[in-house]
Amino acid sequence: MALSIVEGCVNCWACAPVCPSDAIFEATPHFMIDAKKCTECEGDYANPQCASICPIETVILDAAGDPLNPPGSLTGIPPETMAAAMAEIQAR
Repeated sequence: MALSIVEGCVNCWACAPVCPSDAIFEATPHFMIDAKKCTECEGDYANPQCASICPIETVILDAAGDPLNPPGSLTGIPPETMAAAMAEIQAR
């Protein structure tokens, strides 16, 4: 049982201070989670705090490798319509 941070993390420092287990540490090229320390916030919070505050989708994974913030969860834009939304924004 441990979460992980993958490529896409922008090293914004949001997650490290909220981790009750001090499992998150700065690394290159992005922050990492010490699997031996990570408790997934069990016993402290209802939801993993790092994923609750992370502003980037798909960079914090659960033990099964599934993103806790899947595509569209933060933007509210379903993945299937993201390309059209990006084209519309860039056309402005």
